[in-house]
Amino acid sequence: MNNTQMQEKELFNDVLASQKFITDSYNTFTNECATPTVRNEFMRILTEEHQIQAEVFDEMQKRGWYPTPAAEQQKIQQAKQKFQNMSQQ
Repeated sequence: MNNTQMQEKELFNDVLASQKFITDSYNTFTNECATPTVRNEFMRILTEEHQIQAEVFDEMQKRGWYPTPAAEQQKIQQAKQKFQNMSQQ
C-alpha cells in the first residue's frame, strides 16, 4: 500500500469514527426531545448522518479497508433460535 493510499485509509477511518459519534449523539438528542417539531428535525438530521456513514462504510468495504466476513450458518441459526425463544417468553 503506497503512502497516498495509507493517508486515504486513515482519513476514511477518521471520517467513519466521526460519523459513528455524530449518529450516536443525534440519536441521544432525538430520544430526549420534548416537542414533536424538534424531534422530527433531529430525526431528519439523524437519517442524513446515517446515510453519510453508510456511504463511507460502503466505500471502505469496496476498497478492502473494512472487511466484513460472512457469518457462519450455524451462528445465524443460533442467533435466530435465541431471539425466537425470547419472543415466545
